[in-house]
Amino acid sequence: MEQVKAIFADDMVTLQLSGHIDTNNASEIEEQCNDALNVGPEIPVIIDAANLEYISSAGLRILLKIRKKHPDLRIEHVSSEVYEILDMTGFTQMLPIERAYKEISIEGCEMIGQGANGEVYRIDPETVVKTYRNPDSLEEIRHEREVAREAFILGIPTAISYDIVRVNGSYGSVFELLNATSLSRLLTESEDNFDYCAEQFVSLLKLIHSTEVPEGLLPDAREDVISWMPSLREYLPTHTYDKMMNMLEAIPQDNHMIHGDYHTKNIMMQGDEALLIDMDTLAVGHPIFEFAFMFNAFLGYNELTPDGLIGFLGFSYDLGKRFWNKTLGLYLGDDDPALIQAITDKARIIGSPRMIRRYLRRGGLDNPDDRRYIEHWLNKMTEMIEKYDDLLF
Repeated sequence: MEQVKAIFADDMVTLQLSGHIDTNNASEIEEQCNDALNVGPEIPVIIDAANLEYISSAGLRILLKIRKKHPDLRIEHVSSEVYEILDMTGFTQMLPIERAYKEISIEGCEMIGQGANGEVYRIDPETVVKTYRNPDSLEEIRHEREVAREAFILGIPTAISYDIVRVNGSYGSVFELLNATSLSRLLTESEDNFDYCAEQFVSLLKLIHSTEVPEGLLPDAREDVISWMPSLREYLPTHTYDKMMNMLEAIPQDNHMIHGDYHTKNIMMQGDEALLIDMDTLAVGHPIFEFAFMFNAFLGYNELTPDGLIGFLGFSYDLGKRFWNKTLGLYLGDDDPALIQAITDKARIIGSPRMIRRYLRRGGLDNPDDRRYIEHWLNKMTEMIEKYDDLLF
């Protein structure tokens, strides 16, 4: 039985391997591979291992020989069993290897979380999946899994992904979250939950902000915001732009953790424990950067269309504003309206570039509705910059 099938397309060759490759048939398999690759050493080679059930050391030596002649060799659709062999023998560090991923459906599933890069769905009472909007999101997933693991080691209660799956043409991360409920759900269920949710929200936020992160492990939020500013230069008066840059650069560098997308759909209550999800935006920086991104989520993005917050967080804009004021007061230990307003204004200044940049990148100036948002945020941002001399608290 032929166990090697060669497919030539797009100036590359794909070798489809199947069955078992061991000492008994390694010579025959190697001969079939050599025959297929007689086209020349320059052609890119992909090995499709979707139907490969087992490979022994004799088969691994075939892969090494192919790689020697074709350094760009990569292996795709590798089963868990074969991947374990390749990982144990060091092949996963030597060449690109992509595992085969189970296909799942989220049709009819409840969306329980939402973040900058995807949504979180409950697929059964014990399991949730985070789906990614980017169809080529494997690197994003690997990054998020790694930073979530590091955050967990540093003491942040978070769900750890234990599997990667395919969902609607993209990828998803699977987590165990047994009967967990988001703070958004609790807020919408009863007004009696308001104070409890605010306390849980702030308690977890303070834990995050008190966590010092090893140097270089996470991106710097200050550097990110500064890097967004050039895209706004032509839309702001020169003195306003320069003042904003000076205020940003005056914010001290801080190696404590921030979440970067902290809102009530990204906090799950599992019993009495609050768990943080959607970890791909983790960074380090002064808490004012966290408040800036929180402002966007609770107030900024839906300021002109308040009903939009219901679709995003599941509750009214008025409730979102109350929750913002309540949690800010709890965090500061001071509910003085003037102080809360000042920090809200400063959060707006820092959060506006992210919102404006997002709409500009999708061609917002050509869309009347999007242009209305951009002009509103620019005007409010300019007004607040003139009002303050620093962005600290």
